Amino acid sequence: MRLRYKYRLYPTSEQCRSLARAYGCARVVFNDGLRVRREAHAAGLPYVKDTELQKQVITRAKRTEERAWLSEVSSVVLVQSLRDLHTAYRNFFTSLTGERRGPRIAEPRFKSKRDGRQAIRLVGKGFALRRNGRLHVAKVGELVVRWSRDLPSSPTSVTVMKDAANRYRVSFVVDVEPAPLPATKAETGIDLGLAHFAVFADGRKVESPRFLRRAENKLARMQKAFARKVKGSRNRAKARIAVAKWRAHVADQRRDWHHKLSTTVIRDNQAVFVEDLAVRGLARTRLAKSVHDAGWSAFLGMLQYKAMMHGRRLGRIGRFEPTSQVCSDCGAKDGPKPLSVRRWVCVNCRAVHDRDVNAARNILAAGRADRLNACGARIRPGVIPAPRAETGTVPARGRVAGIPGNRAGRASKLGHDLIGSDACATSTDSRRPSSSGCSPG
Repeated sequence: MRLRYKYRLYPTSEQCRSLARAYGCARVVFNDGLRVRREAHAAGLPYVKDTELQKQVITRAKRTEERAWLSEVSSVVLVQSLRDLHTAYRNFFTSLTGERRGPRIAEPRFKSKRDGRQAIRLVGKGFALRRNGRLHVAKVGELVVRWSRDLPSSPTSVTVMKDAANRYRVSFVVDVEPAPLPATKAETGIDLGLAHFAVFADGRKVESPRFLRRAENKLARMQKAFARKVKGSRNRAKARIAVAKWRAHVADQRRDWHHKLSTTVIRDNQAVFVEDLAVRGLARTRLAKSVHDAGWSAFLGMLQYKAMMHGRRLGRIGRFEPTSQVCSDCGAKDGPKPLSVRRWVCVNCRAVHDRDVNAARNILAAGRADRLNACGARIRPGVIPAPRAETGTVPARGRVAGIPGNRAGRASKLGHDLIGSDACATSTDSRRPSSSGCSPG
C-alpha cells in the first residue's frame, strides 16, 4: 500500500522566504501553462503536448528577462507543478468522456497568490533525509521536522505545505506492507447520524462531539473582530490568522477523533458494513452545517484504508436501502417515518425498535447478504408467504418433477396420476389396448 505520513515543519525566517519564493514560482508556471493551452484552444490549434509545454514555460522562459527568476528555485518544483496541470486536464477529459466516475470535473482554473493554502512537491534529487533528522530541500536548506513517528520506508515524494494559519507541514509518500490483525468473528453494521455519530448493530451508541458547534461562539466573536479591522492593515492580517488558527484547531480535533474511533472499529471487527450516504446532497439541506461538522466522508475514508491495511472487510450497502422502514426481527416494511420518530412498534410482530439500532441491524444483514452474492441478493432467499386466496398443493411423497421426496416405490396417489403405476402401464403397441382396459399413454 502507498500511504502519506504528515509531520509538522519549523522553518527559519530565511527558509520561509525561500519557500514563499518556491510557492510563487510553482504557481506562475502552472498559470503560464494553463494560459498557453487556453490560447491554443481559442485559436483552433492542436492540443499542446506535455513535453512542448515544459520547454515553453520552463526551459525557454528561464532565458527571458520576465521569467529569469524561475532559476532561483529547484527545477523539480517547476516540473511537478506542470505535472499537476497535466493531471488536472486528464481528469477533466476523462470526466467529459464518462471514463471517470463521480461528479463532473471542471476545467483547470488559474491559481491565486491570495490563496492561504500553498504547496510544492519534490521527487528524486529534490530532497534528502539527513542523518541528523532534518529534511534537505533543494535551494531551501535543511528544515527541522518534528518526528512524531518513524517512517516505515524511504519516501518516494515529499510535499511541503503551508495552510491559512501559517503552519508548515511536510507529507511523505511511502510504500507500506499490509499488517493484518488477528482474525476475529465479530461483525457489525454502523448507522451514521447527527445526534449520535455512530450507532452499532449491537446497540452501542457513540455521541457526536460537535466540535464546530461548540466553537461557534468564540469563532463568531473572532470573525466580528476581523470584520472591524481596516482592510490592508497589519491588525487585519493578525485577526485573519487568528481566525484561521481557530478553524484549524477545530479541524484537527475532528480528525484526531475520527482516527481514534476508526482504529477501534477496525481492530474489534472482522467485517464492517456502512451505508453509502449522499453527503453532497445532504450538505445542501438545512442540516448542512451539522453534516459538515460530523465529517462522515472523512471517517468512511479512514475506515476504508485501515480495513485494507489490516486485512479487514468494509462493505457498503445502497443508499436507497430502506433500513429505517424494515423491521429487523420479522422483515415487515412499515413505510417511511419522519426524523422526529425515534422509536416505533412493528405492525406485524409488535416489536419495539429504536430507529437507529434497527437501521444498524438492517445494514449488517444487508451487508452479509451482499457478501454472499455479488448481485446483492441472498443465496437462499427466505420463505415468502403466499396470499390465502391462492390454491394449495397436496404434499408429495414421490419423486415428482424434481420435488425431493421418497423413492418411486412409495409413490402416492398424486405420483400415480402423474407418472403412472405398474397396474396401468402403456402397451408397446399404441394401436392395441392394454389387457387391463386402461387407455394407452
